[in-house]
Amino acid sequence: MALQLRRCNGASPSCCPHPVGFAAPALRWSFASAATTAGDAAMKLRWCVNEASPELVGDASKFLRHARCCYGAAPGGFDGVMHRLPTTLGAAMQQLTAAPVTRDFPKEKEVPKGDGSNKSESKNEPSSGGQPNVQQKLLKLFQDSIGPVFLLGLLLATLSGSSEKEISFQEFKNKLLEPGLVDRIVVINKTVAKVHVRSSPSTKQNQHNDTSITTSHLPGQEAPSKYKYYFNIGSVDSFEEKLEEAQEALGIYRHDYIPVIYADKISWFQEIMKFAPTLFIVGLLYVVGRKMSISIGSGSGQGGRSIFSIGKAQVTKMDKNSKNKVFFKDVAGCDEAKQEIMEFVHFLKNPDKYEALGAKIPKGALLCGPPGTGKTLLAKATAGESGVPFLSISGSDFLEMFVGVGPSRVRSLFQEARECAPSIVFIDEIDAIGRARGRGGYSGGNSERENTLNQLLVEMDGFGTTAGVVVLAGTNRPDILDKALLRPGRFDRQISIDRPDINGREQIFRIYLAKLKLDKEPSFYSQRLAALTPGFAGADIANICNEAALITARRDEKLITMQHFESAIDRVIGGLEKKNTVISKLERRTVAYHESGHAVAGWFLEHAEPLLKVTIVPRGTAALGFAQYVPSENLLMTKEQFFDRTCMTLGGRAAEEVLIGKISTGAQNDLEKVTKMTYEQVAVYGFSEKVGLLSFPQRYDGFGMDKPYSGQTASMIDTEVRELVAKAYNTTTELIRKHKDKVAQVAELLLEKEVLHQDDLVRVLGERPFKPDEPTNYDRFKQGFMDSEDSKSAEVDPSSSVGEAVPT
Repeated sequence: MALQLRRCNGASPSCCPHPVGFAAPALRWSFASAATTAGDAAMKLRWCVNEASPELVGDASKFLRHARCCYGAAPGGFDGVMHRLPTTLGAAMQQLTAAPVTRDFPKEKEVPKGDGSNKSESKNEPSSGGQPNVQQKLLKLFQDSIGPVFLLGLLLATLSGSSEKEISFQEFKNKLLEPGLVDRIVVINKTVAKVHVRSSPSTKQNQHNDTSITTSHLPGQEAPSKYKYYFNIGSVDSFEEKLEEAQEALGIYRHDYIPVIYADKISWFQEIMKFAPTLFIVGLLYVVGRKMSISIGSGSGQGGRSIFSIGKAQVTKMDKNSKNKVFFKDVAGCDEAKQEIMEFVHFLKNPDKYEALGAKIPKGALLCGPPGTGKTLLAKATAGESGVPFLSISGSDFLEMFVGVGPSRVRSLFQEARECAPSIVFIDEIDAIGRARGRGGYSGGNSERENTLNQLLVEMDGFGTTAGVVVLAGTNRPDILDKALLRPGRFDRQISIDRPDINGREQIFRIYLAKLKLDKEPSFYSQRLAALTPGFAGADIANICNEAALITARRDEKLITMQHFESAIDRVIGGLEKKNTVISKLERRTVAYHESGHAVAGWFLEHAEPLLKVTIVPRGTAALGFAQYVPSENLLMTKEQFFDRTCMTLGGRAAEEVLIGKISTGAQNDLEKVTKMTYEQVAVYGFSEKVGLLSFPQRYDGFGMDKPYSGQTASMIDTEVRELVAKAYNTTTELIRKHKDKVAQVAELLLEKEVLHQDDLVRVLGERPFKPDEPTNYDRFKQGFMDSEDSKSAEVDPSSSVGEAVPT
C-alpha cells in the first residue's frame, strides 16, 4: 500500500477543498475504512491508483486529500481506530495483491466502455491490473530499503547508551548511595549493575541523617529527573558483599536496603555483531565469485562465464545471418587453395550429388603455410560462403590451468557442432594442442595437452563420430604435428598456402588499394607495387598500404602517391629512417664506397639481380645503408647464378679494400649471407666436385645445428666453402679494380644525393651489358610506368623467395 500511495500521490486535484493539515485525519480514515471492509477499501484504493492523474508524484498527503475528495467526509468515530493501523494495513495489502477485483467507480464518473476487464491504462503496467508490477516494485523497495534500515539500526544501537554514564563502585557509594538517591539496582546478565536514581533523597534515610542533601554535585545531572548510571560488578557474590557492607556502614536498616533486581537482557546489536565476521566473509566470497564469473573466459571474446561452465568451449559461431562476413572475392593470391576450400563448401551444400556416386565427404583439411599468407582469412571466407554454421576457436583456448578442461572443451565443441550439423569447425593455430606426443623424452609435463589431443583424435574419427561436421585447421608448423592427426580420415587434405607470385600480389594490391584515397586509379599502382615487393605475403602488403596512408597523413597531404608507397616499402624492408644519427665524415665515406661497390659489381655481372636503388641513409638498428634489388621469382637456380650473387654480395668489402685501403665491420651481414649460400651449394645442392653428389640439409634443434656426417666430411665441406668464397672474392676484387673510376664516381654522387636510382646509375655507368632473355620484375616495374601493354601479358614462374636488401 505504501508503494501505491507513493506512486499515486502528487498535486491535489481542483475538487479537493482540504488543506495540508488534514492529511493525518485522512490517513486514519483510510485505514479505518480498510478495517471495516477491507475488500471495499482495496477496490477504492485500486481505483485511486488507476485513475490518479500522472502529475500526482510528490506528496502522500496530497494523494490522501485526493482520495478524501473523491469519497467525501470520513465516517464518524475514525479517531478511535488509529490503534488498528497494522491490521488495516495488512488487510489492504492482502486485497491489493490478491486476485483482480472489479473497480468501484464513483458515481460522478462513467464506467469506461469495453468488456469490463481490468486492463491497465498505463503503458508500463501489465494487462492484469498492475499486480505483478506491484510485487516487483515491492521487492525492489525492500532491496533498496534493507541497507538504510540496517545502517539506521546500527546507528540507534550505537547511540542508545549515550544517556547512561559509567561510574565506579566508589563513586556510586559516595555520590549516590550515601545521599540516599538510589531507587533500585538492576543487574544485567550478572555483569553490569544499572543504578536507577531519584530526583530527591529518600525520606526514610533523612530520618536517620538530618544532613541537607543536594543533587547539584551528581555527575551529568542538569535538571530534577531520573538518571541512570552503571558500573561493572565483577562477580555477583563480591558485589552483594560490598553493597551490604556499604549500607551497614551508612546505618541503613535491613528492611530499607536498596532492592537489587537480576535480569537477563539480550542486546540485538551485540548478537548481530557476533555474525558480522561471517557475513563479511560470505559477502566477500560473493563479490569475488561475481568478479570471477565476469573475468573467467573473457579472453575468448564471449563475455563472462561462471566457473562451473569453465569446461564448456567458448566458440565464435557464425551463420548465414551473421554480419561483417568475408567472402571468397575478398581473398586473393591463393586461387588453388580457394578452389580446394570451395569443394568443402560444395560438399556441404549439395551432399546428394557426391553420395549418389558413393563418395564420402572429407572429414577435414589442414591449412598450412608461412605466417601472413591468409590461412585465417580463407577460413573466414569459407564461413561467409558456406551458408552453414561455422564454429571458430583457437588452439590455445582448449588449455587452461585446471586439469581436464581441455578434453571437456573438445567434447563440448563437437557436441555443439553435431547439434547444428551440417557445420564447419575451424581450429586456428592447432599446433598448440596437436604437437607430436612424447617428443624429447618428456611426457609427464604435457599430459594435459596430450589428453586434449587424444580427445580431438577420438572426436574427429572414433566410435562416436557422426557425419556432417567438417574440421578445418590452420598452422604454420605442420612438421611438428602428430602423425595420427594428419592421417586420412581426420585431416584428409593438406592445403598449402604459399607466398603469392607477382600476379597474386597484384590481385591483393587491388583489394587493399580500393580502400585508399589515391591520386590515380588503383590499377595504375597494383602491377608496379607487385613488381617492387617480391616474396611479400598478404599481411606484408596490407602493412605497406597502411604505412603509405600513415606517411601521407603525417605529411598533411590529401592523396596517396607513388612516393608514399616507395617510402612505405623502404620502411618495411630497411626499418625506421634515422635522420638524427650522428655519423663521422670518414664513416659516411666508407658507407658510400661500400654501397657503390655493391652497385657496380651487380651492374657488370650477368646473373646478378637488377638494382632498384642504393642509399646511405641509416635505417633500422644497424644498417647504415643498403642496396635494394628486384630479384626474379625463379624456381630454379644454376651454379653460375649462385656464383654471381656471391660476387655481388662481396662487392662492398672489395670496394673498401681497393679504394680506401682499409676494411671495416660493415660487411658483417654480407659475410653471413655468403657463408649461408656457399654452404648450401656444397652441402645441400651438390655443386662441389670434391664433396660429390651428397646432400646434408641443415637441421637446427634447440641447442645448435645438427651435422649428420663425419668429421672428415665436415672438414672437406669447410675447405671447399673457403675455396669458393676466396674464388668469388678474387673475381669481385678484379672487377672493382677494372671499374675503379666508376666506383668512385658513384660513391661521390651518393655522398651528394644520399639516394640513387637506376636512372642515376645509367648516366654514370651506361646501360647494363647484359640483356635477359625474359622480362624481369624490374622490367615490369619500368614497363608499368611506360604503360606498356606487353607488361600485362608477361608472366614468370611464381616463387616464394624473399626480396633482397644488402645492408651494411
